Amino acid sequence: MNKFSGIDLHSNNSVVVVSDEADRVLYQRRLPNDPLQIRAALAPHREDLVGVVIEATYNWYWLVDQLMNDGYRVHLANPAAIRQYEGLKYSGDFTDAGHLAQLLRLGLLPEGYIYPAEERPVRDLSRKRMQLVQCRTAQILAIENLFSRNTGGQMRGERVKCLDQTQVGAFGFAPDVELAMQANLAVMQTLQEQIGILEKRLMERVKLKPDYVLLNSVPGIGPVLATTIMLETGTISRFTEVGNFSSYCRCVDSRRESNSRKKGEGNTKNGNKYLAWAFVEAANFAMRSCPEARRFYERKKRARNGIVAIKALAHKLARACYHMLREHKPFDVTRCFG
Repeated sequence: MNKFSGIDLHSNNSVVVVSDEADRVLYQRRLPNDPLQIRAALAPHREDLVGVVIEATYNWYWLVDQLMNDGYRVHLANPAAIRQYEGLKYSGDFTDAGHLAQLLRLGLLPEGYIYPAEERPVRDLSRKRMQLVQCRTAQILAIENLFSRNTGGQMRGERVKCLDQTQVGAFGFAPDVELAMQANLAVMQTLQEQIGILEKRLMERVKLKPDYVLLNSVPGIGPVLATTIMLETGTISRFTEVGNFSSYCRCVDSRRESNSRKKGEGNTKNGNKYLAWAFVEAANFAMRSCPEARRFYERKKRARNGIVAIKALAHKLARACYHMLREHKPFDVTRCFG
C-alpha cells in the first residue's frame, strides 16, 4: 500500500501526517523539531512511503537534509503556489499537513528547488554579503543626511566612504551631532571590513567555475553580479524553458486576464529577489558600457518610460544568461540585441 507524508514545519515544532491512497490518515502528531523523533515517527511507514512533503519555510534545511540522508524521497512544497479551498469551515496545522500529502498523491504538488547541501553555504554567504552591503548603505545615507541637515550641502557616497574620525571632527558640528556621525562612521567601516573578507572568500570559491567565467563576459556583469547570478541560479537545467528562468528572475509581467482583459495581478513577488536585483543592476551597468544595450534601452524608453526600459533590458540579459549557461557559450551581442 502506497503511503504519503506531509510535514507542516514551524519554528519549534512540526506536524507530521501519514495518509494512504484513499487519503485516510494513518498517523498524525505534533512533534518538537527534533530529527530523532521525526525520523522515529516515519520509520514504521518507510517501506511504503512514496514521498515526504515539507513546506518550504525559512528553516527547512536541517529536516530536508536529515530525511534525504536517510534515503527518503523528499519534496519541498512551494507555499506561495498552494491554496486550499477557501470555503473550508476549519483548517489548521493537521489539515495543512494532510493537504500536502494529498497534493503529492494527486501529482499536483507545486515543488520548490532543493539546493544541493554542499553548495548551499556558499550561496548563503553571498546573501550575507548583500545583507551587509545594505547595512553599509544605510550608514552612508545616515551620514549624508546628517551632513546635509547641518550644512545645507551635499556629500556623495564615495566621499563618505573615505571619511575618517579626524575629518568628521573638523566639520565643527555640535558635540552630539559629531558623536552620531562618528557612530555611523565606525559601523560603516566595520561593515566594509567584513564585506571585504566575505568577498575574498567568495572569489576563492567561484572564480574557477566555468559558469562564473561565462557570466563575466556579459556587459554589465562583473565579479559580484556573476557570483550572485551563478549561485542563485543553481543548476540551469532545472528550468525547462527560458521563460521559466525569466519568470524566476521576476523579469516578466504578472497579470490575470479574462476575455482578453486584465482583471488583476498575480503574486508579483513570486521568484528570486536576489536574481531580480542582480539583473536590474546589470542592466544599469550595461547601458553605460554597451552601445547595443544603450540603443535597446533608449528605444524602449521612448515607447514607454525609463523604469519599463530598464526592466526590459534586464529581461534581455536574463534570457541571454539562460542560453549561455545551457549552451556553455560566451555572450554574443549580435544574438542578444539583433
